[in-house]
Amino acid sequence: MASLVMTIRETLRYRGAIGQWSWVLHRLSGLGVVLFLVLHVIDTSWAVFFPGLYEEAIASYQSPLFTIGEFILVACVVYHAFNGLRIVIFDFRPDLWRYQGKAAWYVLGGTVVVLIPVFLGMFSHVLAHYSEEEVFVLSLDKVIAGQLPFIAGFVVAIIAALVIGGAWNAVAGGEETTVSAKNSGSKLERFWWSFMRVSGLLIIPLVFGHLALMHIIQGVFDLTLSGATVAGVATTGAALSNGVLTDIMSTNMASILNGLNDTGTATEFVAERWNFLTGGIAIWRIYDILLLILVALHGFNGLRYVLTDYTMKQPLLRKASIALTIIGGITLVVVGGSALLTSVEADAIHTAQESICEINPDHADWCVDLGFGSE
Repeated sequence: MASLVMTIRETLRYRGAIGQWSWVLHRLSGLGVVLFLVLHVIDTSWAVFFPGLYEEAIASYQSPLFTIGEFILVACVVYHAFNGLRIVIFDFRPDLWRYQGKAAWYVLGGTVVVLIPVFLGMFSHVLAHYSEEEVFVLSLDKVIAGQLPFIAGFVVAIIAALVIGGAWNAVAGGEETTVSAKNSGSKLERFWWSFMRVSGLLIIPLVFGHLALMHIIQGVFDLTLSGATVAGVATTGAALSNGVLTDIMSTNMASILNGLNDTGTATEFVAERWNFLTGGIAIWRIYDILLLILVALHGFNGLRYVLTDYTMKQPLLRKASIALTIIGGITLVVVGGSALLTSVEADAIHTAQESICEINPDHADWCVDLGFGSE
């Protein structure tokens, strides 16, 4: 931990070139993205396994606290992507290293240029939402309470990693281990070095496409907008009647999947998106599976680099750090992959309806028919 303290101290008083700050921003933005990734993958899986909890999570995401966080997240993604591209270019073209200072400034400039229209698009969704009459906002105490299961999960993962690291340390011995460089390290480390560069290049178009669809073309507020279209999904039928919406469990999914979020639940939004077929292929399932695998492996391997950098002289903590990143990466791929390979059924949408009406009884007229709100 002494190395972490030294890094913070020296960074705060550093008066040198921009390269130092690019290094710091790259790590901080990466850590921010990994944190959100964990929340996002797990709560999206709830659309399949725990639809009621998913509606509660989306209500939290629509709160002012998470709205601010969304802008910070997008800034982290854009900067991390552009700076990662800079790193890849200089790794494969070391003869251009003399331009790295200028390139770092270009990354910052490019990030600002991209974020201006992106933020304007995102803010238009926020403005449209809060311009409506009787806007529902989940209270801050409920938003914070909704994050407690994630905090508990992080604590459990850390404890498990420490136990595994302790057992590993006892078996392997407590010797210090040095980080392998690209040319002198193990084959595994050379593989991960290459993987980070290749996966980074593959992730950029995938994640930018996801941001465009889910944060610019549509925002988090559109996930619970009754009768709204779903970005990237063709409208194939008429809106469902109020009678169908109050008894949706008796309706087959083929009738529900019309390209419209008739119930205004985030669960139906996910169902419409994941079940949309083009030429018989569930394109958004495949897209999300590729993005999940690449981002989870890239993100948690990057986290491994960060954690092991600061635990080099503490063998137990270093092994625990490695265990933690393995646990995190595997958990996300398994949980997210299981959800993507499972269908959202009508009963899940019904459960989501009950949940969203319990959260906000004025969500829709059919909430009264389900026993929520008043005439």
